[in-house]
Amino acid sequence: MTIFSDWNLIPYPQAWERQKQLFDALIQAKQHSEPYRNYIIMCEHPHVYTLGKNGKEENMLLGEEQLKAMDATLYRTDRGGDITYHGPGQLVCYPIFNLEEFGWGL
Repeated sequence: MTIFSDWNLIPYPQAWERQKQLFDALIQAKQHSEPYRNYIIMCEHPHVYTLGKNGKEENMLLGEEQLKAMDATLYRTDRGGDITYHGPGQLVCYPIFNLEEFGWGL
């Protein structure tokens, strides 16, 4: 079963925590051979730049003062990638799937 969920405008850290909870619940259900749900989450974030675990801070071209003037934040995450911008009006889609269900893997 796939659940489509609209989280509207949500701060990135709050959305990240909710995603981790959904992912952990999916893993728990799989480990116990229980039914699980796949999710497609749609949302927007207030101005935020995310720095992935492989990202380099020197690639961030804005300083703290510039971020503050834009009412933006820099959030470090354990996801892959470098620097990504998210902001109001930008639709973000976060899939949380059991890839094995589709015959896919990483």
